[in-house]
Amino acid sequence: MPGRVTGPWTREAVLALPEEPRHRIELIEGALVTSPSPGVPHQRASRRLAALLDVAVEAAAAPVEVLEAVNVVVPDGLLIPDIVVVDADAAAEAGLTVDAHDVLVVVEIASPSTRVTDRKMKPALYAAAGIPHYWRLELEPAPRLYLGHLERGTYTDRLVQAGETTRLDQPFPVDFDPARLVRR
Repeated sequence: MPGRVTGPWTREAVLALPEEPRHRIELIEGALVTSPSPGVPHQRASRRLAALLDVAVEAAAAPVEVLEAVNVVVPDGLLIPDIVVVDADAAAEAGLTVDAHDVLVVVEIASPSTRVTDRKMKPALYAAAGIPHYWRLELEPAPRLYLGHLERGTYTDRLVQAGETTRLDQPFPVDFDPARLVRR
């Protein structure tokens, strides 16, 4: 589980910290939450999913941008999802952060050190921020993707297993098999 450093910390104080390449530092309810930098399987899946989403965005001419590991401001802090799909105009104006109200999709790729946070804490924070889609990719024991859609303040998940191809129409058309994200 990620480490917690009590505070209270502010967004401004966290953003003023020096860049830490070995850890991700997030802010939740005034406390710092750190997790180690992702490993190779995680990075491979993230890069491949971001590339797949980029192709789908281009094909649909959707007015969004796909970004990896950016600071997203939520009501209770500052989170760093693995991938975000954000309004293109907001992304063009963004500096160190992106506001949650400009984010359409957040994707977390569960690592051993973030599994509990990605399953329990982050969905609640993203839902409270009003982000319409929360996707969680779990790599072990086999790739599976939980596609969450915000309904009445909580995410309703649909599970896609490795070997299944899913077709999504929102926020833009895309289809893929989670297994494609991890194969060498």
